[in-house]
Amino acid sequence: MDIYRKITSSLRAKLLTMFVILTCLPLIVVGLISYNKSYNTVFNNSKAATIMLATQLATDIDNVFTDTKKLLELEKNPNVLHFLFSQTDSNLDAREILRTMASYRQTYQYDGVLNITMINLYGRGISERKGVFQLNKNVLRNPHFEYLIQNPEAILNIPPGDPSSIDPLDGFQYKNHNIISIVSTVKQRVTHEVIGFIIIDVDDNIVKKFSDNVKIGKSGFFYVADNKGNAIFLPSKATNHTNWLENRYIASIIEDKNKDYVDSSEGKPEFIVTSPSMSTGWNIVGVVPLQEIVEEANSIRQLIIISVMLSIVFAITLHFFVSTRLTRPVRILKNKMQLAASGFLEAKVVLTGTDEISDLGNSFNIMIGKIRMLLDQSIKEQQEIKKSELRALQAQINPHFLYNTLDSILWLAQSEKKDQVVQMVMALSKLFRISLSKGKDWITFEKEIEHLQSYLTIQQMRYRDILDYEIAIDSSLHSLLILKMTLQPIVENALYHGLKNKRGKGLIRIIAKIEDEDNFLIVVEDNGKGITEDRLQQLRKDLMEPHTPKETGNEVSGGFGLHNVHRRIRLYYGEAYGVQVDSIEGEGTIVSIRIPCDWG
Repeated sequence: MDIYRKITSSLRAKLLTMFVILTCLPLIVVGLISYNKSYNTVFNNSKAATIMLATQLATDIDNVFTDTKKLLELEKNPNVLHFLFSQTDSNLDAREILRTMASYRQTYQYDGVLNITMINLYGRGISERKGVFQLNKNVLRNPHFEYLIQNPEAILNIPPGDPSSIDPLDGFQYKNHNIISIVSTVKQRVTHEVIGFIIIDVDDNIVKKFSDNVKIGKSGFFYVADNKGNAIFLPSKATNHTNWLENRYIASIIEDKNKDYVDSSEGKPEFIVTSPSMSTGWNIVGVVPLQEIVEEANSIRQLIIISVMLSIVFAITLHFFVSTRLTRPVRILKNKMQLAASGFLEAKVVLTGTDEISDLGNSFNIMIGKIRMLLDQSIKEQQEIKKSELRALQAQINPHFLYNTLDSILWLAQSEKKDQVVQMVMALSKLFRISLSKGKDWITFEKEIEHLQSYLTIQQMRYRDILDYEIAIDSSLHSLLILKMTLQPIVENALYHGLKNKRGKGLIRIIAKIEDEDNFLIVVEDNGKGITEDRLQQLRKDLMEPHTPKETGNEVSGGFGLHNVHRRIRLYYGEAYGVQVDSIEGEGTIVSIRIPCDWG
């Protein structure tokens, strides 16, 4: 889990792991496939070459035996037939037979043939070495002769050491020679009745020389075995293998050509091929340690392993370098982002290049710049809010307003108008209490109207001859929340800049209505002197400015108070809300305040 966590927590570790997997796995797979292909190719080529050698050896032995078996043509010689069929001695036949044998030897150069013997069913025979002879034992008791009587067309190749070997010379010994006996029948020409046998004794060196002269690899060899897997001729180098050569595995390999190797008694696999000798019925068996056959494949395997390992090391080194180059800009960007997240907005990424990471760094720098700009703007807006609130509060506690109000109270007291003094003092008290509102920014619409009524009560008592007002607000809107001190500056503008400069008594009307399900509208109307078109355009332009214009009396027709309310509404509610002014000179002014519905 710790290793997995380390890998998944780092981009560099992820990239390196991905690169290693994507590189090493294909290299290993390619290496295994290459080794398997090379092993099979080398093994099959070695097998094919060894089989070719075994086949060639079998062919050479077949050629020797085919040439030797030409001597069996002597069975057709009339003198041989007369000699074997006749029961009387005929020196003439014997001499002719021996002369014919010598002629064959002179013609075909049979150096490996040690003796040629012919014998009839009664033990009477003739041979090159002994001449005419008579055996004292029954010939037909020999199992080989019995087999040939049953199969007169067969030709037997009897290897040396056979317990049932034929000894027509009655104990005659070949010095320093082991013989292979080729035995066939002699048949009557007309009736094809077996009348005797012809025996050719061949020196076994004609077979041994092939086994001794032909080898496989460094320590491999060929030998001759019968169909049961028993060794007939072994080369001298096969002495260390005699403990397992004559076992059932060789016979199974002779029967099943798909088998390639067996385990020796020492546990080391031996590669084995066989090829039959058609002329003798024996099998040429090639034996070589499997390690020698696949030695070249092992060299290729080592080369592949070294190549794969070097490729993996090179790939990992390359991937390490590439991942470092790739992740270094990301780490720099990450550190800068952490600095920015901690509040250090002066962090700046300096990256070279034109790739995506460089673009990301540039975007980060732009984002940080915009964040700084937005923060500065937010700070300025907050400052503007505070200034607007302070101005609004200052408007409520205007020294002139307070002085005039107190002066009016004093004048009423001196005139002993107690009810009016009480009414004015209560209105002033309520005015300041709602203005403060325990530091709250939002109050209910009902409180705002109450605050406005207190203000208008004081002003109406002061300007009884010129001021009349009307508030038409449905009680269902009283629970709406509104930014405090929103209406008083508008009404004050209407009084001082609209009605005060008009002849006769004026009216201020305040109405409110739901505009749609999200917004409602407050309208302050007066029938004062109105605003000229030029001053109205200037006032509307000033309302769009981000900063409050300096108050200069009537120069902008009370734009200071309007701009203060408009700016506060936009800062709190957004650009979609604020104050709209419409006026006709000589007829009056309409101020519309649009704010969102907030039911608390």
